[in-house]
Amino acid sequence: MTNINGKAYAMNAVTPMKPWKTPLLRIFFFILGLIKPLQKDLKDLSFIHFARWVVVSRHSLPHLSERQPREELQYDYLLFFSNFNGTWNQYIDAFSAALYHGLDAIWMWSEKYPGARPVTALKQYIGLVQFDTDYYYNVYPHSATNDVKAALRVQEAFTAFARTSQSLSPEEFGKAWLALEGQGIPRSRVDGDCSGGDIVCRTSAARCTDLRFCLRLSKTTGSKSAIPWSCAGI
Repeated sequence: MTNINGKAYAMNAVTPMKPWKTPLLRIFFFILGLIKPLQKDLKDLSFIHFARWVVVSRHSLPHLSERQPREELQYDYLLFFSNFNGTWNQYIDAFSAALYHGLDAIWMWSEKYPGARPVTALKQYIGLVQFDTDYYYNVYPHSATNDVKAALRVQEAFTAFARTSQSLSPEEFGKAWLALEGQGIPRSRVDGDCSGGDIVCRTSAARCTDLRFCLRLSKTTGSKSAIPWSCAGI
């Protein structure tokens, strides 16, 4: 489907600006890039993958051949690109509600921009200046930005745990794993033989002396890392 790849939506919008306004908008973008706290409201919208505005001068468009007629354009152009999770309506609603000051500061230089509020006029305007995305590549199409961020946090936690738990005793290991679980890392479960004091987790082919924990060979490091598995039935 046009504009959509999995959970993500790609938006492209092109708006004309009178040339005398372009230097003023470039100054604003320079200040916005220099003062990072000004970007906070945009970054706080965690469903946004990416957002960028680019100013294109009417004189900077490519002239590929002498046979190509030269265009006498009256306007410079502001290009807006964004990838986000959710629907088009949800995205515009969030922009209008949370970023209306920023939107007005950027798009006020564009012709016939109605303002971020009320949102109905903003949606009508974007509908007129948006161009469909015919080809959209997304490396994780079925994962939202929060999914990717959460997976990275879990991976970092497991990597650090595998590195620091190599020499722990079973008791120390149990305490360390419970502490890791306290950070929000979910406990994994496998089907193992949990009857007896010195048990063997058949799935992991490793031994442990605590009914709650089993060691397995780490597929990540290739060594005996202290990665616990909760035995079934406990």
